Amino acid sequence: MPHRAPAPRRQPSATGSAGPADPAAAAELASAAAALGTTSFRVTMTSGPGLKLNSLMDAPNGVGTAELTAAGPNTEIKVKTLLVGQDLYLQVDGITKPGTWTHVDVSRLPEGADVGLRPGQIDPADTAKLLTSTTDVQKVDSRSYKGTLDLSKAAGVAGVDQKMIDTWGSQAQDVPFTAGLDDQGRLSALTIQLPAVNGRPTPPLETLYTEYGVKADVKKPAAGEITEAPDSLYTSLGG
Repeated sequence: MPHRAPAPRRQPSATGSAGPADPAAAAELASAAAALGTTSFRVTMTSGPGLKLNSLMDAPNGVGTAELTAAGPNTEIKVKTLLVGQDLYLQVDGITKPGTWTHVDVSRLPEGADVGLRPGQIDPADTAKLLTSTTDVQKVDSRSYKGTLDLSKAAGVAGVDQKMIDTWGSQAQDVPFTAGLDDQGRLSALTIQLPAVNGRPTPPLETLYTEYGVKADVKKPAAGEITEAPDSLYTSLGG
């Protein structure tokens, strides 16, 4: 039976770190993130009303699904993603043909393109990679951590692309985050307080991990449901 992880604990305020880094805490948090590669789980990622992603991942078998909604002042894009090994398929509202899955050449996708999943990336937020950009980690209590990230070293992670990093400038190098573990020491929550843009606050990026061990029945679409991506698709995704 799949184990449903308990609701994540309330996270400490992401207001930047004060005090020395704790190498043991950093190792504990990195270990919890790396363990995502050994199981299946669900992910929910949000950033205010502009970004929402729901995903099911089975890391050991290299399969997953995701539904992403990204909205701006004058536009909204909805993307469904199906990952089977090294093959990535998309359904994009208003762009791809209804009732089909469009097979994409991952090498042609721009880094950080909002498609939800990519081959070899076991977690939509890519938390294990993200944590390699930490400049410090401190333990708040037995299941909570805080620190800062250098997002200038993490383009393409957690939906953060190089354009966003360039907009933030030096602010991208010292971004507060908090993280929490569940009662079995597995990652349950990650909150990143993204920098302000032109003096306007940016909603935090919040990622929740639940339902460890959930069954992921993900299969390659039937041949008659697959089309190859036209050039216009890569253009619409920023390529």
